Amino acid sequence: MHAPVIYTDSLYGEEEIRETVLLDLMQTAAVQRLKGVLQHGITGLLGITSMTSRFDHSMGVMILARRLGAPLKEQIAALLHDISHTAFSHVIDYVVGAHNEQSYHEEVKEEYLHSSDVPAALERHGYNWRDFLDEAAYPILEQPAPALCADRLDYFFRDSVDLGLASHEQVIQAAASLVVNNGRVGVQDVEIARWMGYTFMAADDLSWSNFREVGLYELAAQAIRKGIRAGILTEEDFWGTDVDVWGRLASARHPGVDELVKLVDTLTQFYWDEQEPTFYVRTKIRTIDPDVLVDGEFVPLSQLDPEFGRQRQQYVERKNGTWPVRADAVR
Repeated sequence: MHAPVIYTDSLYGEEEIRETVLLDLMQTAAVQRLKGVLQHGITGLLGITSMTSRFDHSMGVMILARRLGAPLKEQIAALLHDISHTAFSHVIDYVVGAHNEQSYHEEVKEEYLHSSDVPAALERHGYNWRDFLDEAAYPILEQPAPALCADRLDYFFRDSVDLGLASHEQVIQAAASLVVNNGRVGVQDVEIARWMGYTFMAADDLSWSNFREVGLYELAAQAIRKGIRAGILTEEDFWGTDVDVWGRLASARHPGVDELVKLVDTLTQFYWDEQEPTFYVRTKIRTIDPDVLVDGEFVPLSQLDPEFGRQRQQYVERKNGTWPVRADAVR
């Protein structure tokens, strides 16, 4: 038997965890590896974005799900939802050419989970690991965009604070307004929904689909691809940590790889250049349209506030498409 653990989350504060299956899973090598996988990949390693790890996020999603009343099985799914994220997280989507969907970790989840120490930990508590492959089976954890869910909310809350777009108090107020209705997550207050909708777009513009960050992702991906072709890395290295993988590339002394690694720098400048682009890139555009509880039913914010709906649509249209990027080193 495990003694209860008091886990302190930077957003949600203290959470007492007594469930032995959760405590066992938290100590598996696969879950512990996520401490070395940064949420923002290369920009986190460079210090441009926060050092939030996939472990921090996974614990946060689990806590948020349990506070929303998710059953234990869904809490397990929440803890494991990012288990197959590779080193550098979504940078690997650029490596494999999946910029738009950014779903490589989902495509390899079954294979990775099967090879990890998670199935044995689950079996000790009477669970089948295959029951946690399909996140769509857990509606508090996961919903298709632009709906709210514990996963989408947690990374939004964390990044909003880290990016200076929200205070901790605003996040706590927004979290307190969350409500579950017919298995879906929404908010009770239209003003909080409006704040969330606009702040989410601001976070996307400032970070998730930011021109500079996307440029750095692509350059890092090119360095990793060249490192694989040069025999410095293999796809097996994807299951390491950010520091280990980038350290191997940076110390390889391979001319082509060195050139790209040096470009992955805070001093590199990125420009929209249709005449002489260094590369073309696409990325995933993230927005939300929060459901608001009105007379016992959920109504999308865009229906309650058509101006928000119009601005959200304009934002998506402006960001969508292929970007011609010129990357210039500044020394």
